[in-house]
Amino acid sequence: MVQKYQSPVRVYKYPFELIMAAYERRFPTCPLIPMFVGSDTVNEFKSEDGAIHVIERRCKLDVDAPRLLKKIAGVDYVYFVQKNSLNSRERTLHIEAYNETFSNRVIINEHCCYTVHPENEDWTCFEQSASLDIKSFFGFESTVEKIAMKQYTSNIKKGIIEYYLRQLEEEGIPLCPTPLSSCKKQAASMAVVIPDAGLSRSKLGNKLDADYIKRYLGDLTPLQESCLIRLRQWLQETHKGKIPKDEHILRFLRARDFNIDKAREIMCQSLTWRKQHQVDYILETWTPPQVLQDYYAGGWHHHDKDGRPLYVLRLGQMDTKGLVRALGEEALLRYVLSINEEGLRRCEENTKVFGRPISSWTCLVDLEGLNMRHLWRPGVKALLRIIEVVEANYPETLGRLLILRAPRVFPVLWTLVSPFIDDNTRRKFLIYAGNDYQGPGGLLDYIDKEIIPDFLSGECMCEVPEGGLVPKSLYRTAEELENEDLKLWTETIYQSASVFKGAPHEILIQIVDASSVITWDFDVCKGDIVFNIYHSKRSPQPAKKDSLGAHSITSPGGNNVQLIDKVWQLGRDYSMVESPLICKEGESVQGSHVTRWPGFYILQWKFHSMPACAASSLPRVDDVLASLQVSSHKCKVMYYTEVIGSEDFRCGRSPHSRCCGRWSLLSLSFSLSLCLRWRFC
Repeated sequence: MVQKYQSPVRVYKYPFELIMAAYERRFPTCPLIPMFVGSDTVNEFKSEDGAIHVIERRCKLDVDAPRLLKKIAGVDYVYFVQKNSLNSRERTLHIEAYNETFSNRVIINEHCCYTVHPENEDWTCFEQSASLDIKSFFGFESTVEKIAMKQYTSNIKKGIIEYYLRQLEEEGIPLCPTPLSSCKKQAASMAVVIPDAGLSRSKLGNKLDADYIKRYLGDLTPLQESCLIRLRQWLQETHKGKIPKDEHILRFLRARDFNIDKAREIMCQSLTWRKQHQVDYILETWTPPQVLQDYYAGGWHHHDKDGRPLYVLRLGQMDTKGLVRALGEEALLRYVLSINEEGLRRCEENTKVFGRPISSWTCLVDLEGLNMRHLWRPGVKALLRIIEVVEANYPETLGRLLILRAPRVFPVLWTLVSPFIDDNTRRKFLIYAGNDYQGPGGLLDYIDKEIIPDFLSGECMCEVPEGGLVPKSLYRTAEELENEDLKLWTETIYQSASVFKGAPHEILIQIVDASSVITWDFDVCKGDIVFNIYHSKRSPQPAKKDSLGAHSITSPGGNNVQLIDKVWQLGRDYSMVESPLICKEGESVQGSHVTRWPGFYILQWKFHSMPACAASSLPRVDDVLASLQVSSHKCKVMYYTEVIGSEDFRCGRSPHSRCCGRWSLLSLSFSLSLCLRWRFC
């Protein structure tokens, strides 16, 4: 398996010519890289005007490997070939390196590039990528991979350019940046990498700037940086720009110990879940019921000593049974989701305020008053459901959980809920019984004295509601709660459908007035599909199900529909009005069709079988909804369609459009709510 690594873009705030002068001093040896013991020039070419300079060197490396491995391999040194291509006119230097030794067993390719910063011609960008493919190595494949990884990570942040620039300084060359024209003449100076809050990922396209990572994401190892960049690029390609911010991608990577495949899987599931339930604009469109505002004993309260937003929850004072009986499980879940969304927003604000990355919050839970009534079975069931959803969709957002005044009944509650909490999350729990939180190692270690809430013997008035018993007059019947729960989580304009091999999913749209506009917006959640639009003068009728016919194939949820009769002939009974569109797993597609004739239009999603030779090299994720174990001959789509009058349609969109921004405007009446979606983009 080929391993790939990508470093962030490093920015030197000095012109390209100065950086090149320092770079040339790396040869023939470099004291900062002890394993680089020498190099010889193999080939060299210079253009007549001197603008193009290509030089190829054979580099001798003393790799830090066990003596036994060197003895088995039969070599003391490893040789690499490095080709440098300098273009002074375009101000670029491309570096390509590959191993000469053991090239039939191990394939190592490295590419580095120095270019001018896209927004400041007096700055220079450097980026580095590498790939490792171990075919065989005397049974020591894993050892060789570890050695290669160690060498890569040990050299990537050595500051070699800075070292030689300081050397130039000692020789009397001025350090301060000079105008570009002067730099080209003296071709020497010093570069220092200075964190700049103004540098963001957008300025370098799909790449990430090293200073941006340090300023907004924190200290990462080279491998962690590589994982972040690669996962972000993958999402950029498959989700067409509709991706979370880097700090949220990083949360999913941390939750899976930077295993890209596992992080990709849970992130794809979460992105689909967010879209299906419209979580991304819950803060703007959903108002918590008054009973929650009055009796839910929790709220935001300043920040802890690390700058994390602080959420206070007086669980012991909260009538969980009353809230569940008055609101239902789903309303409580939605309220907790709104709290988490607010927490993400506050983390972004605190990152700007404190000038350092803040990606999680602290939760303070006061259990005074907790008793057996809190262990009411439906209440515990609701709590477990909330934990499950939050763990799946908000990983690594909890920085610390302080549990205060834990009573004797707490171990019973902890036994019930702890199996549902991730091990990494449990390690962030600090539990205090009685007044232990007031002693050494207690609350003062994590929260400033001035903001400790008054109900915890502090000096700060806390505006968190005190909770209390919910009046029984607000209780609702089981039927009312069931209807309300169903309403909350079916308030989505999207429908889901399974697409089987040999059994497409089709929907029928009747058009009375010609020149109407059919619009669509769908996500391919699993598999690859072909999207078609057909027209017929007569209404198709769903075929009767029989035990042998293809029309008997339905999804487990019963949402697979086939309308086009198998005896119909294309061109006689119905016609194609748009070219087929092949859509890959993970893509979002929006588009429209202006109808030319009245009648019946059929939108069809059909299973797409790819030839083995044309299959994508990208790993496939499991079913993003993960609700059922299904056949590999099944795809899943989530879609929305709408018909509007041509006079109301002003999108100017091509018939098919893969999503490359936020969302298309499906209609003028719905445009405002659509603009609120995907705050993460």
